[in-house]
Amino acid sequence: MKFRSLATILAMLACTSGTRAQVKYPLETRNAALRYWTAFAEMQDPLADMETRKLIEKTVTGETAWSETTLGSVLDGNAEAIRTMQRATKLPECDWGLDRRSTAQFTLFIRARALAGLNTLEGMRRMAKGDSQGAANAWLAGIRFSQDLARGEPLIFTLVAMRMLLPNLRVLSEDIRKGQLNEAQKKEVYAVVRALPEDGFDWGGAWGLEYATGEQFLQELRTAANPAAGYEEMGMPVPKQGIPPTIQEIQGFREYMLAVQAALGESPAKAKTFIDGLEPKRRSFGEVEQNLIPGTQRLNEMRAEMIAARTELMQALSSK
Repeated sequence: MKFRSLATILAMLACTSGTRAQVKYPLETRNAALRYWTAFAEMQDPLADMETRKLIEKTVTGETAWSETTLGSVLDGNAEAIRTMQRATKLPECDWGLDRRSTAQFTLFIRARALAGLNTLEGMRRMAKGDSQGAANAWLAGIRFSQDLARGEPLIFTLVAMRMLLPNLRVLSEDIRKGQLNEAQKKEVYAVVRALPEDGFDWGGAWGLEYATGEQFLQELRTAANPAAGYEEMGMPVPKQGIPPTIQEIQGFREYMLAVQAALGESPAKAKTFIDGLEPKRRSFGEVEQNLIPGTQRLNEMRAEMIAARTELMQALSSK
């Protein structure tokens, strides 16, 4: 690195001149997001070729077996990006630093999903070559990557992270059942997976951020001199009714969102009952409020999908 070379030169000059200069080296970052952005920049975009994109997706989801012939060169071209990502997962913090109103987050989602898929393939490739430790390392890095993407971020980050996490859980389950991992590797996997929430992520926390952002938007609409301008700036059609929202409408939105957040802390079966009971309240909202509410039952189904995948892996780990 240029900075380190400069620091070394300064230290040598200080020694030769007889002074006692103290050289301070730049601190290594603790923020994994900075390394992930570097990995995205190093990545050769596999999504540019639609056929390659489809093949990667089918291989990652298990529809198609790993093929060195068809995908080996793709991984070779992205080897540095994959290594950078894997190193980043070992850092203790992750702050993406995004303005949540910025379109940059959509670039992040596309690149993160693509890189996560490449990393899952890297694990498959390692296993095909008999390197079970390398395979386990890749898939565990994929799990940590998904957690870093979602941590402390709104719901859409969790939705993307879930699609990054599931393939790693499923391929680990399959290879453990086949006896591909030794006992030491299984213990390592167990420690990482056991530390995950039962449903994979902090769904309630992500929903809470969704609620906070939505209420802030409603409050801004209520006090804005021209409430329609916000929609126009985003290129969205302006609702015909409900602008500006009333204090009562905002209060109703708050009560509904907090009730759903509480439901997401329960089991999916219990949460479904709670959410079904809240449906009349949701339907009573105007267009403005309804547009701010994600599909609650679908989210709950996704939680159930995550629980099933994690449970399957834990069962595979505990079987003899």
